[in-house]
Amino acid sequence: MHDVRMGRGVFLGVVGAGVAGLFVGGRVSSLASPLGAVVPNAVRSLVPDGWRIYSVNPPWPTFDPATYRLQVTGAVEQPLSLSWDEVLALPQARQTTDFHCVTGWTVGGVHWQGVRLQDLWDRAKPTSEAKYANFVSLEQPYVDSLSMKQTTMPNVMLAHGMDGKPLTQAHGAPMRLVIPEMYGYKGVKWLTRIDLVPKLEAGFWEQRGYDVDAWVGRSNGY
Repeated sequence: MHDVRMGRGVFLGVVGAGVAGLFVGGRVSSLASPLGAVVPNAVRSLVPDGWRIYSVNPPWPTFDPATYRLQVTGAVEQPLSLSWDEVLALPQARQTTDFHCVTGWTVGGVHWQGVRLQDLWDRAKPTSEAKYANFVSLEQPYVDSLSMKQTTMPNVMLAHGMDGKPLTQAHGAPMRLVIPEMYGYKGVKWLTRIDLVPKLEAGFWEQRGYDVDAWVGRSNGY
């Protein structure tokens, strides 16, 4: 399976057609709809089968395990600043789930390894004011949000491994948010901080017209 980087010019052509190519799988999903159908054939022909990679502010961020910190801040009793070794020492989870892009493409059976958010909440102890979690990328201004209830859905995780290998830079190393029930634009890559806040704050793509709740097959015109 190939990883292909989408240039800004190509991506703007996709956006002009009304779709966003964050990570896009290499075969058409059964969930494809008019949004996916309007991707220009010329754009599709530029990208072979596999993941399509897009960043909002290239170049991709770099990850140094010696200096990296995962921070959990905001409405918590115990703010966290975890080193990479401390992240890897957290309880680990594995899952195999499909990845859906809002354009109607899917990568099936992705093997993820990572950390459940509940294990972070158990340590940080969110206060009663914590209603939403903002996930902040090393790639500014990439940020997106989930409700606290959504963060603990069964298959939501912070992934640091994919298909039996450490997450690559292209796929969001050191960690990325994985939400199989939602389209890929919600899955913040190159994660560095989680802020727990009392009010919903529109994420990068929501500010550009995409749905806050990006349910696969039930949002963004599907």
